[in-house]
Amino acid sequence: MKLKFQIKGLDCANCANELERAVQKLEEVTNVSISFLTQKMQVECKDVEQEIIVRKIKETVKKKEPDVEIILL
Repeated sequence: MKLKFQIKGLDCANCANELERAVQKLEEVTNVSISFLTQKMQVECKDVEQEIIVRKIKETVKKKEPDVEIILL
């Protein structure tokens, strides 16, 4: 399953790299790519309920970068 998110409030490329590493650690995630320039994140994950993985990704992002908001596209 592939998910795409719009990212709001991401301040720097280093922050994007940190978020990428944090989301990649989720057990359901097989690949993640964040583009600081376009403010978008693409996530490939195992077949699980979309609602569950989206919630986990949002929680992970909030823990790492509390001011960043992600929106499922």
